[in-house]
Amino acid sequence: MGAKQSKDFAKEELKKQVIKKGKTPPKEDGLSSADRIRKYATSHFGFNILSLTMRGMSEIPEPLWELTEVEKLNLSLNCLTILPPAVGVLENLVILNLWGNQLTSLPVEIGLLKNLRVLFAYKNLLTEVPEELTDCRKLEVLSLANNLITGLPICFMDMVSLKKLNLSHNRIAHIPACVYGMKNLVFLHLAHNKLENIADKIQHLENLKILIVEGNCIHSLPKTLCFLTSLELLNVDFNDIQQVPVELCQLRRLKKLACHPLDKGLHIVHNPLFKPLAEALDGGLNALFNYLKLLQYK
Repeated sequence: MGAKQSKDFAKEELKKQVIKKGKTPPKEDGLSSADRIRKYATSHFGFNILSLTMRGMSEIPEPLWELTEVEKLNLSLNCLTILPPAVGVLENLVILNLWGNQLTSLPVEIGLLKNLRVLFAYKNLLTEVPEELTDCRKLEVLSLANNLITGLPICFMDMVSLKKLNLSHNRIAHIPACVYGMKNLVFLHLAHNKLENIADKIQHLENLKILIVEGNCIHSLPKTLCFLTSLELLNVDFNDIQQVPVELCQLRRLKKLACHPLDKGLHIVHNPLFKPLAEALDGGLNALFNYLKLLQYK
C-alpha cells in the first residue's frame, strides 16, 4: 500500500471512529450534539467559522468532529490539555486557534489538515512539535510563542509556504537549523529565549523583513546579517552586544532608531555598546551609519 493510500485509509478510519464515539454526549452543557454546536457557527467573508473560546472546556466535545465543513476553528482560552487525534478529520480547516490552553503536545494527525494556513498554539505547555506538521504544505503562519520549546525538527525546512514564524518566549539556545532553510520567511520572532549567537546562515533568509531577537544573550551580530537588505525592522535590544559589523550601514530600509518593540527601524540602544557607538547613536540612525561608513574606509 502506497503512502498516499495509507494516509487516505487512516483518515477514513479516523472518521469512522469519530462518528462512532460521537454517540456519547460530552459533559459541556449546550455542546452535546453536532446540531447544538453548529448553532455557534457563523459565516463571514465566505468562511465557515466556529468559535468556542473562553468556555472553560477541559476537553473538546466529540460531536464537534462531525462538523467537517468548519474552516476557522477557535478553541482559545480554555483549559484543554489534549488535542485529540480526531482533529485530523477537519480537512477543510484553514485557521486553527489553540492559544491560551494547557496543551503539552500536538497530535501527529495535525498533518492531515492539508488546507491549514494559520496555526496559533502560543501560551500552552508544548515542549516539541510533531514532524507531521510539515505535511501542512499550505501553512503560512505558525505561532508557538510562550511554550517550553527547545528546538524544531530539521524537516521543518520543507515548510516552503511559511511566511511568519513566532518562537518567542521559549527555551531555545540556538536558532533551529531548519529555520535557515525557510527561505520565504518575512517575519521571524525569537525574542526572550536563550540565544547567544546568530549563525552566518541567517543570510539565506533573503526575504526577511522583520527580525526580532530582543531579550536574549547575544554577544555579537554576524556580518552576513547585513546581507538581508529587505529588513525593515531589526530588534536586537536587551542583549550583550558591544560592537556591530560595519556592514550594518547597508541595511538602508531601516529608517530610524525605534523604541516600541514592533516599530519599524533599528532597536539597539539597550545594549552595553562601546562608547564610540553609543555616542554615534545619540545623533540618530544616520549618524550611526555615517560612523560605520568611516570605519569601512580606514
